[in-house]
Amino acid sequence: MKNINFIALIFIMLFSLGCSDDLLDKLPEDQIAPESYWKTSNDLKLYLNQFYTSFPVHSGYNGGIFEFDNNSDNLADIFVNDRFVGNTSNVPSTDGSWNYRSIRSVNFYLENSGTAQGDEGSLNHYNGEAYFFRAMFYYNLLRRYGGVPYINKVLNTDSPELYSARMARNELATKIVEDLDRAIANLKPRSSAEAFRVHQGMALSLKSTVCLYEGTWEKYHNDDVFAAPTNESAKFLQWAVDASSTLIEQGEYTLYNNGTATSYYNLFNQVDYSGISEVMFWKKYNVADGVSHYVGHYLPHTGSGTGLTKSLVDSYLSIDGNPIAVSPLYSTSQELSLTTIAKDRDPRLAQTIDIPGDLLTENTGVPNEIFEFPTFRGNNEITNTTGYQIYKGGPTDNVQRYDSFTGAIIYRYAEVLLNFAEAKAELGNLTQDDLDASINLLRARVGMPAMSISPVSDPNKDFPGLSDLINEVRRERRVEMALEGKRFDDLMRWAAADELIVGKRWLGFKIIGSDLEDEFSDLIGSSILVNSDGYIDPYMNTIPEGFGFKLGRDYLSPIPTEQIILSQGNLTQNPGWE
Repeated sequence: MKNINFIALIFIMLFSLGCSDDLLDKLPEDQIAPESYWKTSNDLKLYLNQFYTSFPVHSGYNGGIFEFDNNSDNLADIFVNDRFVGNTSNVPSTDGSWNYRSIRSVNFYLENSGTAQGDEGSLNHYNGEAYFFRAMFYYNLLRRYGGVPYINKVLNTDSPELYSARMARNELATKIVEDLDRAIANLKPRSSAEAFRVHQGMALSLKSTVCLYEGTWEKYHNDDVFAAPTNESAKFLQWAVDASSTLIEQGEYTLYNNGTATSYYNLFNQVDYSGISEVMFWKKYNVADGVSHYVGHYLPHTGSGTGLTKSLVDSYLSIDGNPIAVSPLYSTSQELSLTTIAKDRDPRLAQTIDIPGDLLTENTGVPNEIFEFPTFRGNNEITNTTGYQIYKGGPTDNVQRYDSFTGAIIYRYAEVLLNFAEAKAELGNLTQDDLDASINLLRARVGMPAMSISPVSDPNKDFPGLSDLINEVRRERRVEMALEGKRFDDLMRWAAADELIVGKRWLGFKIIGSDLEDEFSDLIGSSILVNSDGYIDPYMNTIPEGFGFKLGRDYLSPIPTEQIILSQGNLTQNPGWE
């Protein structure tokens, strides 16, 4: 019986590690043996190309990267988030996210890249790319599962690492940082690296993100079942400061500003980002080459089956720099019209949601398409769920109405500035000069007052147990990075489910009493659900008691049972999934 289990273990582990047949004798299926192929740096480059499909970009029939916040409190998707609902109790036998295929391929590269000869700078650069990708792949596993087995070599059928236990999460995070440090040491800066390839700035940016993630996770999960064995929060937060400081001091990256009041909006619908310093890495699309997407169709015209939440909209400050709860410039009557909701507010709000009169498509020979009402009369992806329809990322060129070729931003400098400010705030040593060198640059771009080191207290702040300063730093992150897929990680690392998820339902526009009520009176109560206060409540019938996110379980995904069985007991399950 033991032999049968062992055979089964080998078979499945080979599959999950990305190899077929004999792990010893077979290379990745589309590769030639390194001794006959990896002769030059170009050979290394071609091998590494396979990893470039791993970045999150626009794809499919949807709103692309601007829908990535559907797994957070920023967007209310037509499909309720199962993880937040908390009703999933079955541990899957397999999970496509538990996949070491790419890690094995990187390990194979690192063990064999020394056969190539050529310019030392190029050889080192490609090795730096490999370290970057291995760090990125392990970071993806860390975010989903916490600590996982750490494998840094190609395994044989008799390798004891096949039965590896999980590495503690802070140890794994340290290994990720070590790979990023190797990448930083070997990669060329963007100015001398080949376009559309990983460069040093990206590795520094990812390091700041990884370290902020782990540092805040360990700080805010320190007293729960997800705590690291030892709290190394301060170490990781300082590393986040160091990495982001290096990028800031290098001066190679600056925020985009085209000299108009809509620079923020214009940043997200460019066809070519090669001359935009803020965009550190992006994907190019070209219809002639058959590489396009449908963001121009789904955003901002159709609603894309989602909508911004009231919670996100309420996060935007008034133009005087004060929260709407205390600003004399804001009145709750503004909630009753999409025309006035963004009046005297942070300009990023009007550049993120559709406002009546917004240009949607600039046509030639026929009238331009102008936003008038949310798309409530559609279905599935051709609908809006909250009344707040996505404008950010939507092009206005009629050529791109269906075949879009705006670029997809993957890394941008603004996130580095936010990482810097947050890490320093968490360490307790953020200064006014630090704010002026980071967050206040973002505010200046849109004409907002500078943040003070002693901000006005918001009576409705998301985190009452934390300082006003940390609340405002987190607000700035939410507003600046809205709809870019960062919010879910923020909620998880801040252990924020008790404040922002459990028992909540995402709400939308206050349609009762608004200037939209008559227009959609036939839908109110049927396809437009409304709560007792008049706000659109898309999940009213689906989760009447609100989200049931389980605090002792749902911060991490379950380890697939197949992997636990095959490890012969060395892999332990995540808390709450046992």
